[in-house]
Order: sequence, then C-alpha cells, then structure tokens
Amino acid sequence: MKNIFILLLVTKSLVAFAQIPANYYDDALGLTGFTLKSELHSIITNGHSDQGYAALYYGYESTDTDNYYENDGSVLDMYSENPSGTDPYYYTHGNNTCGNYNSENDCYNREHIVPQSVFGSASPMKNDIHFVVPSDGYVNGRRSNYAFGEVSNPSWTSLNGSKVGSNTYGSYTGTVFEPIDEFKGDIARMLFYFATRYETQVDSWSHDMFNGTEDVVFADWFLDMILEWHYADPVSQREDDRNHAAYEFQGNANPFISHPEWVSTIWDPTPDNEAPTAPTNLYVSNETSTSFELFWDASTDNVAVVGYDIYKNGVLAGSSNIEYFVLNGLNPVTSYNLYVVARDAASNESVNSETIIGTTLAIPFYLVNEDFNDCTTVATNFTPYNEASDKDWTCLDQYGYDDTGCYRMNGYQEDVLSKDWLITTNKIDFTTYSNMYLSFYLLYKYGNSPLELLYSTGYNGSGNPSSYTWQSVPNLTIDTPTGTTEGSQQITNIDISSIPQDAYLAFKYYSNGTPTRWTLDNFSISANNGIGVNDYSLEKMIKIFPNPTNNILNIATVPNLNIDSIAIYSTTGKLLKTYKYSEKSFNIDIKGFSKGIYYLHINLDKGNIVKKIILN
Repeated sequence: MKNIFILLLVTKSLVAFAQIPANYYDDALGLTGFTLKSELHSIITNGHSDQGYAALYYGYESTDTDNYYENDGSVLDMYSENPSGTDPYYYTHGNNTCGNYNSENDCYNREHIVPQSVFGSASPMKNDIHFVVPSDGYVNGRRSNYAFGEVSNPSWTSLNGSKVGSNTYGSYTGTVFEPIDEFKGDIARMLFYFATRYETQVDSWSHDMFNGTEDVVFADWFLDMILEWHYADPVSQREDDRNHAAYEFQGNANPFISHPEWVSTIWDPTPDNEAPTAPTNLYVSNETSTSFELFWDASTDNVAVVGYDIYKNGVLAGSSNIEYFVLNGLNPVTSYNLYVVARDAASNESVNSETIIGTTLAIPFYLVNEDFNDCTTVATNFTPYNEASDKDWTCLDQYGYDDTGCYRMNGYQEDVLSKDWLITTNKIDFTTYSNMYLSFYLLYKYGNSPLELLYSTGYNGSGNPSSYTWQSVPNLTIDTPTGTTEGSQQITNIDISSIPQDAYLAFKYYSNGTPTRWTLDNFSISANNGIGVNDYSLEKMIKIFPNPTNNILNIATVPNLNIDSIAIYSTTGKLLKTYKYSEKSFNIDIKGFSKGIYYLHINLDKGNIVKKIILN
C-alpha cells in the first residue's frame, strides 16, 4: 500500500500539463492524405509522456467520469453505460478494480481498444489512455481480442446491449464485438488515433482489423465500417472533454476529436460535395407558455447526416443529432417562424426545410392551485363533509406526492357505511373563463371502493351535498382499486371546459365492499379568459414602469379601465402573490422576490392581460 501511495504522488506531479494549445496542430494545417497523417504522427508523438499502466486508474478520474448521463461521478464505461436510462450497474473510481470476475458488475479493469496481443503488451501502447479505457472486467473478457464489427444474431449480449457474434458487415464473417451506437464514433476515432500515433510500427502487427500497411493500416471492410461509425456518431462534449483531460494526463491529444474532418481528409479523400436532403414534415407539439417541441422526418445523404440546425425567426436556436428539439425560454402567446437545416460530416448543408409557425400558449391562470403542503395549519381550497360514519377526509403533512402534504380518506368500513365528501370551498367560475384544464394526483391502497369526482351547479356550499344533483366531471376516468397493492394515478390537463355553469367540484367516497385508502395531492384548475391574455387593444391601455426594476413597479391604466387584481407568477406557472385593488393606478413592492423573470397577470374589468417583468 505504501508503494502505491508513492506512485500516485509521483504520477500526479508528472501530469501537470496545460489544455491542448491553440497552436498544437499548426504544422499540419493545409496538408492532406497520408502526408497529413505522418505530420500528425510527429505532433502527437512529441510530448507523449508514458505514465505507466498502474496510473491509468488515476487518469480515469479525469478522463472517464460520468458527468454526462447519470451525472453521478461514477466510472463512465462504454460497455455498461445506458445512455437513455438507468445503468445496469456502476463503479466508483478506485473501488472494485479487477481482480477476478465471473459476471458483469464484479469489477472493472482496463480495456485496450486495440488488443494487447497485437503489440505484445509493449509500452507505451499498453498504457496509452487515448485508447485504453475503463471497462467492466467480464465484458472486457467477452470482447477478448476480437475485431469490432456489427452483429445481427448475437451469441452473447451485455446488459447495456453490446454484442458478440458473427460479423455481418462487409466481407469478414469472423466473430466480432459490437458496442452500442452511442459510442461507435468514439471507438472509431480511438482507432484512427492508434493508426496515426503508432504509424511507424503498425505495419508489423497482425490483426483481422489491419491490412499490414503503415499508411491505410485498416482492412478494407473494417475501414468502411469505422468511417460509417465516425460519420454517424459525431464528436460529443464528453469526447472533447476526455481529449483535453487525456492531454493533461500524458501530454498528447487525439487529433480526430479536435479535427474530425481530418478522418475523411486522410482515409476518405474523395470530396463529398453532395448536400443532404431537406428535413420534411415539421410539426410542433406539447406547447406550453414558454416552450414547445419540434419534430421532423429524417433527411438522407450519400454518406450520413450527422446533425440538424434549428432556426427560430431566422436565427440559429440550437442543434440536434436526432429529429427532435425543444425550444425553451420563449414568450407566452407568441408565434415563431421555424425551419431546420440538415448537415453531413463534410459540412454540406441542405436547403432550408419548409417554414412552419409555432405558437406558445398563455401562461396558465390558476382558478385553483392546491398542493396541501400547509393544510394542517392553513385553510385549503377544499372542505370535507361527513355524511355517515366517523371517518372523514383528513389533512396530513406527509404521504402525498414526494411525501408532501395531502388530503387522505382512510375509508374504514366498520358498522356504518362511510359516506364522505371533499368539496371545493368556493364555486368555480366556468362562465368567465375558457380552455379550463384539471390536474391532480391520487394514491390508493386496499379494497375496491371507488372514488368519484363530481360537479354541481345547484349546490350552494352548505348542507348535505347528497340533497343536490351532482354529475360526473367530463373526460375523466379514475382508476378502480383492486387488492392490497398501492397504486397511483397522475391526472393531467383534463379538459373540463364543457361544464356549463359555475359549479362546485367534489370528491365523493362511498365505501361499498372493501374500503380503500385514497390520497389526494396537487389539485389544480387552469384557464384562459375569454378575451385571451394577449389582447392588443388592452395592451395599449396599461403602462408598467420601470421594467426592469429593482423593487417598485408602477402600474397605470387609461381612465375607462379599472384593475381588479394582480397576481405574480413564476416562469413555471406557480402563483407567488396576489394584490387586490380597485384603482386606476398604483404601485406594488416586489423587493422580496429573487432576481429573475416573472409574469404579472393583470385582471381588468374588460379582460385579462399578462406582462413580463424583470427584477434586477
């Protein structure tokens, strides 16, 4: 243990390199073909300081830490990472290094993208962090010294989807190892690095991936495949960060991460002048007041489409390597002109797609927004009514969504049938507003007693609710519980606009059979007013100043327009504060709020508008 400690101290002192210098590749600029490859060989050989095999585990702390997927600081292993979900297992740096292994998740070790047997485990190849990466030991063993390839019928598949089996790409039919798509470009660029860094030795090494030359290096079938991998999986932020960290560790860089275009300049020199086809069938979905999602059909290209650029009102809004993009930070009730451009690895761009219009929604105006988080001390938007039995809806400070406050109906059936109501304290205004949407969260356990959500236009807010006519809330189905397993149901944006008049809403629980424990949380009703929150005639009749402001907002209207109330909402739609007024002008103090953007919902006698304000 003492010797290891000394080694790490010495290693740390050896790797105090700067980031890749801006002029690092200057001598290679303007060169092409294998002349470029040889110059890059000189650049990345000079300065390469072999840190030794044991030091790789130390180096992985900076080169291969998961700050990109789970973002949990674990070892980023290309053979176990699940980029679209939870990893099947993970390792922490310095723990569970191999060692013996019998299955996945036993330990991790060091995987040579070009197997050690190719170069006789000689240094510096054995210790080169640019192509020696952390890997689950068992998967590393299953990869063995096989070439990389593509597999249709695997004989073995790892927990993250890496495969072993007969190759189905090109003319080679031997056993190969196929990594998942997320890392195929990374591995291809590691191989191009290896072929360049060890250019003067590689022609003496034999492997099914190689052709015995020092210029091309790779067998025809293998070169075609890794070129495709390189084009289809462009350099990621993770890969770029790893390149800089590897430079700091051992003093040289992978040029094909810094300049991915050099891959085609060396190994695929025929110029690609063919642009991709334009993306088609753009459409907008899942609109909110500040965002929407944009979808389109994929473009095609003679080589490969590597990404898409998304334009908003003629300005680049962002890029994506899939046919999907989320536009955030938009203004409510605003229309945007949108088009998408496809590009390939040679930077050829398609013509613009068709231009479509995406329009954000109004910021939701919440008629009811109840999270029950302080209902043990503060009145809520609901009132319980006990029609029969001594079991009632009860406010609790836990057991709701994320174990927050909630209302719970215990639902015990003893000698008397439970008949319990939870009714909105006030009648809901269905006359003034339109586009009304209902959301809430339920937990249920035990029995099979149902829960109903009803509305009544005749109920007057007092007395036994069963004496009045109640109807089912439209478009809503609440789960029917069965057995003892706890279930949950998230009700989201149910359209209840068809309720014809102002009405009370009520949860009705009549135990009939085996009682059920129902838990209610996060109840809300959002709406727009009939005029719409962006009515331009009203916009001209009201003035807010100064904006941005440090603490005080002055608000004034024209003489024939009165302000009833003002509510301040966060950008996520959370109600923060309400001001009640019946004046034509006044000021409000908002110095207690944090710096940022807020929205004022201004309720006027002639309609409602929303104003964005900025607090410095």
